[in-house]
Amino acid sequence: MTTGPDVSARPKDYRLLVPREWFRIDLVQDRWRKQLKTFVDLQAADKSAPAEIKQEAWAGLRNTAESAVANGALEFFLRPELRDGSLLPVSLVVSLMPRPGAPTPRDLLASFEERERRSGRGAEVSIVVLPAGEAVRIRTRTTLDLYVHMPGTVGYLVLGFVVPLTGVTGPMERLCTSIAGSLRWIM
Repeated sequence: MTTGPDVSARPKDYRLLVPREWFRIDLVQDRWRKQLKTFVDLQAADKSAPAEIKQEAWAGLRNTAESAVANGALEFFLRPELRDGSLLPVSLVVSLMPRPGAPTPRDLLASFEERERRSGRGAEVSIVVLPAGEAVRIRTRTTLDLYVHMPGTVGYLVLGFVVPLTGVTGPMERLCTSIAGSLRWIM
């Protein structure tokens, strides 16, 4: 007999399978800026990108990482792409939203639906069931956010994908969904 995750116990950690070619940056450590600079330098060197493209990529990714760190991010994964001379990586930010007694996924869904209705952004908001538990899924043309309800009602683990060039459709949507489906709690 198989059972789902124990929803009363708090997880000690999580495991997430991300493709090997994605570059991982540990946002919990103070060395994340150096790791990010290494990523940009490697990608620019491999593609013979001009200095201004390299600087633009560095500034954009640094701003994204700083904002993510300020909002509880744990990890930043980057999959490089180079099109039309610009360095625009596909990214995944993994964040922790600790909220003891967190709202249920249904309550969170209602809150996000109301926010989307007011914004007029046109995002699709739904609930999906992952092996790790229920998640609120918010999809726009280029983003896919999954708010995965953590066991023990300690909050949500957020998987935020950004796919700037091709958008979150077709193969990229399947890849993002597969990564999210690999999430497991370590109890």
